[in-house]
Amino acid sequence: MQYDFFTVDVFTREMFSGAQIAVFPHAEGLTDRQMQLLAREMNLTETVFMLPAVESAHTRRMRIFSPFEEIDFAGHPIIAAGFVLSMLDEIEITGPHTHLILEQNTGPIDTYITQQNGLVEMVQFSLSTRPIVHDYLPADEELADMLGLVSADIDTSLFGPLVINAGASSLVVPVKSYAALRAAEFSYKKWSSSSAPSTLAREILIFCQGSDEVDVDFHARRFGPNIGLHEDPPIGTAMPIFTAYLCAHEHIKQGTYPFTIARGSRESRLSLLNIEMDNLSIGEVKIRVGGPAVLVSKGIIELAD
Repeated sequence: MQYDFFTVDVFTREMFSGAQIAVFPHAEGLTDRQMQLLAREMNLTETVFMLPAVESAHTRRMRIFSPFEEIDFAGHPIIAAGFVLSMLDEIEITGPHTHLILEQNTGPIDTYITQQNGLVEMVQFSLSTRPIVHDYLPADEELADMLGLVSADIDTSLFGPLVINAGASSLVVPVKSYAALRAAEFSYKKWSSSSAPSTLAREILIFCQGSDEVDVDFHARRFGPNIGLHEDPPIGTAMPIFTAYLCAHEHIKQGTYPFTIARGSRESRLSLLNIEMDNLSIGEVKIRVGGPAVLVSKGIIELAD
């Protein structure tokens, strides 16, 4: 059997920048094991396998794999999948904004294709969370140690470290500068011997306010024992957690907040994510995450029948 695949750089308009995602637009017939082996062969943080939707009113089903395991929710693959489906004319573009419903293991996700003059300008997805904030977390010294930093690098001036569960649990840690963000190095040994695993957090999201990039509000990086192979893995998956984290602070009042958050650097595949966050009065956070994408390659995988 032959299976077409595409690699797409997302949250960027420049080839060889942003985050690399592989998309198999017609994955019917592949077994779970084959999907996992193909994701390992692609050797990217996330590989997407598109299947017919379970619900007839939905557009497609997505199954997403890292080289190590299946992922229940991920944001970057939504941008890549929407872009590829549009590029292949497998969805009807109806006006400036076309609505899709893409199924992930966590449920259906509203997705919008923005186009102008027949070209896809942006893919955006929206979702809601009711986050849980956990009180127990490691001391600043312990956090800094597992990140290869010193406790003075941890920033508690406006925000502070928190464990947030918004579908998945992460330890969110603010640092004082972009230099500290770039200098951080995750130590699995120190993570595993610390109190962090007892918080049920599966990874760490560190961020700083501002960036060396123009018009960027935050810059972030993800670390953890099961994230992937790369120095700067995609952060789209962490956006429900990050926005819930922001809203967990009392000075973030109810309302809508647009911001841009960066990942990577000019030397290491810069991504720019456009976020709109609704901090609601009922303990609910709604977010919209959007960005462009660019095609890098296409090919065929030959599998024995």
